[in-house]
Amino acid sequence: MTEKPLTVKIPIVMTIAGSDSGGGAGIAADLKTFAALGVHGTCAITSITAQNTTGVLEAFDLTPAAVTSQIEAVCADMDIKWAKTGMLASSGIVREVAKNVRKHGLSLVIDPVMAAEAGGDLLRKEAISVLIEELLPFCKVITPNASEAGVLAGIEVKILRTQKLQPGK
Repeated sequence: MTEKPLTVKIPIVMTIAGSDSGGGAGIAADLKTFAALGVHGTCAITSITAQNTTGVLEAFDLTPAAVTSQIEAVCADMDIKWAKTGMLASSGIVREVAKNVRKHGLSLVIDPVMAAEAGGDLLRKEAISVLIEELLPFCKVITPNASEAGVLAGIEVKILRTQKLQPGK
């Protein structure tokens, strides 16, 4: 009897986010994480940033139509089940992403990126309500930091600092 070779289907996921020219965040970081987890990463770029370890110097948003074109191209050709968002920048981009998530039945992880760690706003204030109303209802997981959680919840979120217990004490 001839045994059939074992075939392993590698999951394909998508990041819908901005670029980070410094390579420490955005699609660069997402694609590295996907690879480390053994999944094939695809991307739809929302914005191109000029940034480094000191902050975001400039950001150049793509049009909502350009974001949709990227999502459509990948979803038409590959079996995408999951997507992760990052920097969405504008209400127009958020709306287009929400429309595409619904259209393609994507399970969604939202990282509601509002500012760069080194400084610089990455989500316009008017886009926050669109994110809450039109995109959050479709997510399976959301990963805000304390500041982002406070903005989304409309309350102050405090970080509790705890001391490590010493063994035997």
